Amino acid sequence: MLHNELKARRLGIDTYRERVVFMRYDCPVCRAEGFRSMGRVRVSLGERSVIATLDVVQGNLLGGDEIGFSEAAWNALGAHDGDCVRIFHPDTLDSFSAVRNKIYGGRFSQSDLHNIVRDLTAGRYSSIEIAAFITACAGDRMSTEETIALTQAMVDSGTRLAWPQHPVVDKHCVGGLPGNRTTPILVPIVAACGLTIPKTSSRAITSPAGTADTMEVLAPVDLTLEHMRRVVEREGGCVVWGGSMALSPADDLLIQVERPLDFDSTGQLTASILSKKLSAGSSHLLIDMPVGPTAKVRDDKAAAALRARLLAVGEAVGLKLRVVCSDGLQPVGRGIGPALEALDVLAVLRCDAAAPQDLRERALLLAGHLLELGGKAADGEGLGLAARTLDSGAAWDKFQAICTAQGGLREPGRAAHRLPVTAARSGVVTRIDNRRLARVAKLAGAPMAPAAGVELLARLGQRVAADEPVYLIHAEAPGELDYAANYAGSRPDIIHVEDIP
Repeated sequence: MLHNELKARRLGIDTYRERVVFMRYDCPVCRAEGFRSMGRVRVSLGERSVIATLDVVQGNLLGGDEIGFSEAAWNALGAHDGDCVRIFHPDTLDSFSAVRNKIYGGRFSQSDLHNIVRDLTAGRYSSIEIAAFITACAGDRMSTEETIALTQAMVDSGTRLAWPQHPVVDKHCVGGLPGNRTTPILVPIVAACGLTIPKTSSRAITSPAGTADTMEVLAPVDLTLEHMRRVVEREGGCVVWGGSMALSPADDLLIQVERPLDFDSTGQLTASILSKKLSAGSSHLLIDMPVGPTAKVRDDKAAAALRARLLAVGEAVGLKLRVVCSDGLQPVGRGIGPALEALDVLAVLRCDAAAPQDLRERALLLAGHLLELGGKAADGEGLGLAARTLDSGAAWDKFQAICTAQGGLREPGRAAHRLPVTAARSGVVTRIDNRRLARVAKLAGAPMAPAAGVELLARLGQRVAADEPVYLIHAEAPGELDYAANYAGSRPDIIHVEDIP
């Protein structure tokens, strides 16, 4: 073996998307090259190489002639156990000087952002360096021109889909509102009216369910690009997971670090939304922006700033955009969690009398806007067309056809364990904490346990009696039910009830 060679070993450690390698503290390569824990190394195998963060271990986990790999690093390099790999110091990260300049009050040039996104996508940025970039852009520190440049750089970093049809419409929700699963209702309405809507959706990162998690309860969503194209050609629309299609991969890397920091950035949020939609081949985009104190967009001032930035950047990059500010004071629908949300979706599409009316009305409102934006209805007439399409059964027929094309429609499962959370006093529900209610659903096991979550039983303005259930915790395991119940019990004002005569 050469002086900088070690034998590869797969350790099976899940570090999510972070590429991590492990060496013994007394490994000759580690000592000779002066590598330190949390430093960066380049590992090569033939023509392939990855840059990873180094963790130094003691004990007998590894031999002195071995280098261990996390799952993310292993899959990126494509190694096999026992392969001889070479370890180097990585090249200097020149693009990071622009991040430092921004932190000290400078501005990004177009080439700065192109170079940063290129290096980020190539895995040259560690999580710490990504966090520094996010911090440099936080708040309102990015101009419209910088946001346009970042959006375009993120589009250029990955795959960009193209469709023969025109227009290609899409919808995005800014987020922060539990439930609100309008996409699986909106897509079949719009497709049944003759528009093309290839909807790529995300999985949950910090929420109890993403659209892809909910849709996966009903039909396969992890489709190849070729399969997705066949579905859209046949049915005019789809609802699939976009994670395997390399659409704006830089955005995925930023999000995994940005969410735990909980930083708000108008520029980065705009670039995140629009780069994904441009990459998916959209020409017309509707954005649902819930506004409320426990939603992602907290107040009207923040909503106005984000709306203005979205419209300006959308125009610059060639997207026809419409932004709808909606009520973000409480969850939409009854279910919070993949299967519970899926049950709400089915009830609305099947026109069940007991379907949650707030979810139906919001989905119809958004579908109406998209039908107008895509030219299928005149301004002011989209809502009526959307309602007729849903009430006639055409949307339900189209949804079934889309699910069949994606691999088959299935019914949601039910959780084995349930526990009601009751009102501490009689009165009127005056406030619902969206974030803490979502936390209860996550502690109950959502989204990893698809049937877990929360079923909302009380809404704003509703009068309840003392000890009346206001929400129901669903869990697939007793331990997760206990976690969620303990958290809920320590925060009785998640559903705030006031004694109003």
